[in-house]
Amino acid sequence: MTPANPTPLWQPDADAIARAQITRFQAWAAERHGAPAEGGYAALHRWSVDELDTFWKAVTEWFDVRFSTPYTRVLGDRSMPGAEWFPGATLNYAEHALRASAARPDEPALLAVDETHEPRPVTWAELRRQVGSLAAELRALGVRPGDRVSAYVPNIPQAVVALLATAAVGGVWTSCAPDFGARSVLDRFQQVEPVLLFTVDGYRYGGKERDRRGIVAELRRELPTLRAVVHIPLLGTDTPEGALEWSDLTSADTEPLFEQVPFDHPLWVLYSSGTTGLPKAIVQSQGGILIEHLKQIGLHCDLGPEDRFFWYTSTGWMMWNFLVSGLLTGTTIVLYDGSPGHPDTGAQWRIAERTGATLFGTSAAYVMACRKAGVHPGRDHDLSRVQCVATTGSPLPPDGFSWLHDEVRDDLWIASVSGGTDVCSCFAGAVPTLPVYIGELQAPCLGTDLQSWDPSGRPVVGEVGELVVTNPMPSMPIRFWNDPDGSRYHDSYFDMYPGVWRHGDWITVTSRGSVVIHGRSDSTLNRQGVRMGSADIYEAVERLPEIKESLVIGIEQPDGGYWMPLFVHLAPGAALDEDLVHRIKQTIREQLSPRHLPDEIIEVPGIPHTLTGKRIEVPVKRLLQGTPLEKAVNPGSIDDLDLLHFYEDLARKRA
Repeated sequence: MTPANPTPLWQPDADAIARAQITRFQAWAAERHGAPAEGGYAALHRWSVDELDTFWKAVTEWFDVRFSTPYTRVLGDRSMPGAEWFPGATLNYAEHALRASAARPDEPALLAVDETHEPRPVTWAELRRQVGSLAAELRALGVRPGDRVSAYVPNIPQAVVALLATAAVGGVWTSCAPDFGARSVLDRFQQVEPVLLFTVDGYRYGGKERDRRGIVAELRRELPTLRAVVHIPLLGTDTPEGALEWSDLTSADTEPLFEQVPFDHPLWVLYSSGTTGLPKAIVQSQGGILIEHLKQIGLHCDLGPEDRFFWYTSTGWMMWNFLVSGLLTGTTIVLYDGSPGHPDTGAQWRIAERTGATLFGTSAAYVMACRKAGVHPGRDHDLSRVQCVATTGSPLPPDGFSWLHDEVRDDLWIASVSGGTDVCSCFAGAVPTLPVYIGELQAPCLGTDLQSWDPSGRPVVGEVGELVVTNPMPSMPIRFWNDPDGSRYHDSYFDMYPGVWRHGDWITVTSRGSVVIHGRSDSTLNRQGVRMGSADIYEAVERLPEIKESLVIGIEQPDGGYWMPLFVHLAPGAALDEDLVHRIKQTIREQLSPRHLPDEIIEVPGIPHTLTGKRIEVPVKRLLQGTPLEKAVNPGSIDDLDLLHFYEDLARKRA
């Protein structure tokens, strides 16, 4: 819906606005820190970016962040990249994540759900005990602050325990989901050289058991820095030779000891693939994630001790890390390990009902799949506790907003949110006190000076531009791993507009301050929120002797779908028959990820390149989206312009 037709789909009533934590925060910050008492969210947001130091100081006070040594100032250096947050301060993320155990030891911290859809609670006291036991064992195994601890595990309680124990000792966490193939995992873990690996023997998905012991053995062989491997027998198998048993490390009744680390001490490494080379190994800090997530989960998601927070995710996606941070606000988090559509498309709604979720997070693709399948969540399930349905991974199409409104509840808060693995947070999205307009994200988030810029670096309103952030956020990467001079980090975000974060999304900021996301402006493949670089696909596919070269494109569709064709230039004498199609898909499934199978495999006469030999992905994507050839590409930069006519003709036929 455009600003010319500004009828909200939903707006909060006066009671809801008064109850929202962000309202209370604004009144308190007005009294204590000079925030505007009037003007609502727009005034608060303006203050939060104009008075960045004061705003983040207020956040730490509002959420009672415990600094074991005080900071000298909020922002020591505000340049990007390289902003220095809270110099002098020490703290521990895991200590804050377990604070609710003191007041509510017997209430559930976690609700674990598998494909039986029966929730199994883990109390705050039990979570704290297991973290204390495992942290002591990690120290005994020689894990020291700064050591990397890796995990090849699904979304189960053991993963949360392992992350928090790692953070408690000052280790650096990194995880991949067990649906990743060995090559994908090694491309990530080999970069950070972990000293310890948590693994499962397999996982269950879609009603079937998937044995991963062969891949675990390969990981152990190919990660020479490992000093210990911990076996989690999810499928009930025996502990492999030389590995430690999970239950042996988590059975003691040990009070956790929390290493007090500098604010910018690394907390975890996340991965986001570019179009060339290895995945980017993104390092975020204990303090930066702590305060960014307190703001996001407490103020924007409006979650607290009475809430239950469910987001469908895997441990290979930043939303899992974000979900775990629900513990920071004393919220019960719901962990679902299984297929999003088992035994039927309505599975996630059943989980929301059975866990009493108050915020239910999912992907835009799942919402659209429910719409297509004729699911009726409000009719078939008691969703009275669900206050908010949030979506990410891709923009929620207008039809998705309408469907949620009609099929869940007409007084439902719908929060389409957008951020990135790169900041492990949201740039724009949920605001509990603002109206929701169809097809739009409610507003930029507090402390985030989000703007839409044209190619010359001029802010635009009501026009499509590049998503930029003009001031530092605490959860921006402190660095990339194995990027000693910072050049890869700089080139990833600061190359187009020096000193300003350019994210790679096309957006429109509307005249009323809401945000419309148009998809990726680069060529990263983003499926179900899990990003993979095209280079990963090329490396796997082009090992097949029949494939001379390939090109993969991911395109957001107007209906919320995601079309991912793989174009193949065949070797002389090869034919794209059923056998080759099957082997291409099998290669991608086994070596990379079943999520990134192409929707179509199309034979092409050749792959276009720049004059320096780089495949041109973004121009081809633009052609397939209907952009005229002369606007999609600079003809002088292409090695064989005639090859582009194939993609131009294909776009015409598809239209």
